[in-house]
Amino acid sequence: MAELPTLFADGVLEASIRHGVARLKLAVQDTDGKPAPSGLLVIPLAQLPGVAGTLTRLLREVEAKTREAQTAGPAAEPAGKPAPGPEEPPVTFRFQG
Repeated sequence: MAELPTLFADGVLEASIRHGVARLKLAVQDTDGKPAPSGLLVIPLAQLPGVAGTLTRLLREVEAKTREAQTAGPAAEPAGKPAPGPEEPPVTFRFQG
């Protein structure tokens, strides 16, 4: 299988629908903190509800895992032990839509 191109986005610069196709211009923050285009995501309008639904389910799963982690909280440290360093980022997980 050929390697797929990877697009990174931390926002959407512009979204439009033309001729039955949704076009989302993806953006990243440049060195000045301003949005700069990073790619174009093109989705047939008939598929847009499915794509949006998958992203919504992914977001709900992330929120649920975040709540779980907050509820669990850090274990109590025995007295005299140094405070732990910064937390490691959470392990990623795969969502199958």
